[in-house]
This record gives sequence, C-alpha cells and structure tokens, in this order.
Amino acid sequence: MTNQNALEALLSRYSLGGKHLIEPGPSNDEIELIIKAALRAPDHGELTPFRFVVVRDDARKKLANLFEGYAKSAGKSIESCEIERDRALGIPVSIAVIARIDMSHPIVPAHEQWMCIGGAVTNTLNAIHTLGYAAKMLSGGKVRDKKIVDAFCLPGESLVGWIVAGTASRPVKEKTSKSIINCISYFD
Repeated sequence: MTNQNALEALLSRYSLGGKHLIEPGPSNDEIELIIKAALRAPDHGELTPFRFVVVRDDARKKLANLFEGYAKSAGKSIESCEIERDRALGIPVSIAVIARIDMSHPIVPAHEQWMCIGGAVTNTLNAIHTLGYAAKMLSGGKVRDKKIVDAFCLPGESLVGWIVAGTASRPVKEKTSKSIINCISYFD
C-alpha cells in the first residue's frame, strides 16, 4: 500500500521556531492524535521509554517563570531574561519530551531506547505537520537546569527538550533538499 499524500507530507516537513509560531496551536484532541502517532515509533520490548508533558494556556506562565529563572541564574542580562520569559508565553503549545531509560534492562540496551525516543519525536513532528501546524524540537542549557528538570521529571528521568507547536506566522522558506549521496550505499 502506498500513500503519496503521506510521503509528500514527510518530504515537505520543516522546522519553525517559537518566535514564528502563533495561535492557534493543536487542540487537546489533536494533541492526543499526535501522541498516538508518537507511540507508533519502533519500540523494542514495548518499553515506551518516554513521556510527554503538554504546556499550554495558563501553564505557559509557570514555564515562563522557569525560563526567566534559568536566564537569571545563568547571569544573562535583564533583556535576555525578558526574552526567555516572552518566548515561553508566546508559544501556543510546548511539549516537554521526557526520557525514562532503563539502563539495566536485560534485553533492550539504552541506545535502542534512545532510538525509540528519537522515533517518537520524529513521529510527533510529522504528525503536527500533517495536521497543518508548524513545529520544532528545542533543547539547550535549559534541559540541564535543576529547577526546570525538577518541574518536569520524576527521579531517574531526563528532560530531552521541548517540541514547540503552533500556526506559522509567516510563509515558510522553501527548504533545500539534501543530497542522499553521502547517506546511502548498497551492500554487495
């Protein structure tokens, strides 16, 4: 079975950062569909070594406080602190990606669990795109900030980053297709 529309969607996906995202973001019903797509990632042993925390509406204020606190503790300028705060407030939907790797699993090594998380993130981004929204995966120093990590993670978990999603505020620049030359060979 082939689905040309699905393939075209995959080939047209792009990343668009939070400063270019406006309301509306995905609805709660759409987020549930997006998470169902994430759960279709290859998952040896069906461990589901990830979970998501959705930040939207008034919860963005708490995220903004955390981001501003991070910027202050990192010694950033007042202006930079305000930018961090405004970013969190301006993004329609942020989805924290949480890893829960079982390092002692007898069959599924950690690298396979991380690959599952990568597949889940990819499926999430593709599902968001297919629903007509724009998104991007973000990480950086904030994922290692103790206050932010404690706000999102349970003991033994790691904060991977955030998927930010919303409506594109500007036309998307056509993305140049990468050459497959350095990514493919045939075993003979």
